Amino acid sequence: MIRVDELQKSIISRVDEYLDIDNPLVSRQRVVLALNDALNHILAVDINANLDMPRQNVSAMDGFALAAQSQLQQGGEFTVIGESCAGTPFSGEILPNQAVRIFTGAVVPEGCDTVVMQEHTTFDQINITDKSQPYSIVLTKPAKVSANIRHQGEEIAQGDTLLSAGKRLNPSDISLLSGMGYDEIEVFSPLRIGLIATGDELVSIGQPLSNLAQIYNSNTPTLKALLSKLPIIIKDYGIVKDEFDETYEVVKRAIEECDIIISSAGVSVGDYDFLTEVVKSLGKINHYKVAMKPGKPFVFGEFATDARKVLYFGLPGNPLSTVVGCINFVRPALWQALGAIDAPLTLHLPAITTANIKKSVGRREYQRGYFEMGEKNLKVTPASAQDSHRIKQLSQANCLIVLDENSVGANQGEQVMIQLFDWVM
Repeated sequence: MIRVDELQKSIISRVDEYLDIDNPLVSRQRVVLALNDALNHILAVDINANLDMPRQNVSAMDGFALAAQSQLQQGGEFTVIGESCAGTPFSGEILPNQAVRIFTGAVVPEGCDTVVMQEHTTFDQINITDKSQPYSIVLTKPAKVSANIRHQGEEIAQGDTLLSAGKRLNPSDISLLSGMGYDEIEVFSPLRIGLIATGDELVSIGQPLSNLAQIYNSNTPTLKALLSKLPIIIKDYGIVKDEFDETYEVVKRAIEECDIIISSAGVSVGDYDFLTEVVKSLGKINHYKVAMKPGKPFVFGEFATDARKVLYFGLPGNPLSTVVGCINFVRPALWQALGAIDAPLTLHLPAITTANIKKSVGRREYQRGYFEMGEKNLKVTPASAQDSHRIKQLSQANCLIVLDENSVGANQGEQVMIQLFDWVM
């Protein structure tokens, strides 16, 4: 069996080839989206600044803009002749030893080269009835030329590259682009992702269970939730019965309609697990079985059509196995295939276990846990039972305790590594 880290490297390498040869970004379709709809989409082109930021010299403080060639030493006296507010700049002429009342973000008047903080003047000592213009202020500390001024183009100069192609648009990027006045943006078209669930025992949610052997299909909704932040189009092929011919036809149709296919269940070694055989007959398996628990029967393969390649990920049927496989293999591969140069990170942190953890040597284990902040360290409590079918304990967990292949577990009070679920942050 392949190790987890080896499989991750193999998938990364294959997706790199997919991007270079099978579905290259340079020939991928693009779409123009309203900026409000572009969150998490992948930029298809470099975005350059269409104006300076700030557009003019602006004040970084509430205070006074002082005329150039004025005396800036402590005790210097200035006559205040007007004010400059955000959106309403001062437009009059200003002479040495004159000042303009100014507020944070307001344009520094032409002819001024210094802003002094209000707290460094006698402004607060002036009676409010005496603050109608003109009035005088005195510097209580020396001022410096260019102090407290954000100069035009200081942060961004017109023509600068703001964001590069391949950037995944996050809320900060939306803020940057909207601040530059962009109302729409060119991004790569979403990839089409096919979801297939297999099993005679499965029933779609919302439908009645007709016998005690039936269970609801929870994996498809789970995968949709796990992939909800990716800019993809999900094609749900529903539940496929444990029959070779039906499985074959559904997979064949998905190959024609999708860029990547993800299935749950049907990839183990049971008499009714036909997906592996279908993949072999329609494509090829690059890797089968990974040294991890849960999620050992994981399949990574691909299909070839006359025009393109379709990648395939086969996940086990147990809910925790589906979650672990998706987080560690499928989701990173999808971000990579989408062309993202800054895919979201899965956060791994050290924590002190509050209970003994049992494990056998040979496979990497992902055990459910609940972490919280202690006085000095993160503390993690492992779930009382780690069976991969226990969906309630999965809901109660906020992390996975990651135990490497050679680990024999951990004693209470020892340090372990935890993998945080992104939905708890």
